[in-house]
Amino acid sequence: MFVCLCTGVTSHDVTECVANGARTSKQIAEACGAGGDCGRCRRTLRAILAAHAEVEVEVDHPVPRVASR
Repeated sequence: MFVCLCTGVTSHDVTECVANGARTSKQIAEACGAGGDCGRCRRTLRAILAAHAEVEVEVDHPVPRVASR
């Protein structure tokens, strides 16, 4: 799915930027151009960042399993 129509950046492109260390919409704009022109996609960029941050927290801090009785 296209995230930024100004630059033709897809959600896959943005996800790669985040996986490679981008943590803000400004860093994404610097990495792939999304969000650097008109700015209409910045809300979507922030949503992708938030979703990635939630997954990262789950991976970094797994909930311990409770032994079954």
